[in-house]
Order: sequence, then C-alpha cells, then structure tokens
Amino acid sequence: MKELILSNLDVTRIRKAIDNAVRQKKIRSEEVSNLLTELSKAKVVAPEEIPGDVVTMNSIVSVSFLNTKKTIQIQLVYPDMANFRENKISIFSPVATALIGYKAGDEIEWIVPSGLTSIKIEKIIYQPEAAGDFDL
Repeated sequence: MKELILSNLDVTRIRKAIDNAVRQKKIRSEEVSNLLTELSKAKVVAPEEIPGDVVTMNSIVSVSFLNTKKTIQIQLVYPDMANFRENKISIFSPVATALIGYKAGDEIEWIVPSGLTSIKIEKIIYQPEAAGDFDL
C-alpha cells in the first residue's frame, strides 16, 4: 500500500469541515467513514515538509480514469468552495477522498458513484505547499 502524506493543517481543517457537515446533516455517514479512514492512514507532517508531488487541499491535479481513459483537471477544495463547473471538487466527494495524500504517478482503486474505478494521478499542476502558500 502506498503511503499517504497529509499536512497537519489540512487534517485539522478537514476534520473541522466534517464536524460542521455532520452537525448540519450535509454529509452521509459513508462519506465521513471513508474520509476518516484515509486521514487515519496518513503520515501527518508540517506543511513545510510536504513533498511537492503530493496531492493536498487546494491542489490542482490532472487525473486519468483508467477504466474510461478520460483525463480531467480538478482542484480539491473544502465543501464551501466546491464548484463543479470550475472543476473544484469537494474533499467530501469520492474522487477527492481517493486522491488526498497520494503522489503524482500513483494509481488508486476507489468506489465512485458509478462503481469501482482506477484513478491515476498524472501530475500536480499546482500545490499550495510547493508554492509557499501555507495559509490556503
């Protein structure tokens, strides 16, 4: 299994977003469970220690869905910033949950609404930590 790496800032903010969504009943228990499982598996480090090829919150990444050969560019965002038309995908979505903490080149099998799919992280186009944007 590949190692997930997350910044302590992202983990804190994701947990806060989960707590808020649970209180407001805006997240399904399955989504909570999947995301918390991913967070629990991760190596947590300071934002300055995140390698530049890791998908973090607010990263813009190019991903391929190996089952369909479709490649898209998305940005992982917190739920209040999600905008499907702008390819800003909430961390609560199955695709974002699957990607967070993995590296460029990694292939991940994940269950999305259409079923089991294989996702490959083609490249990191923008990563806040690599750009020195530690407060996003």
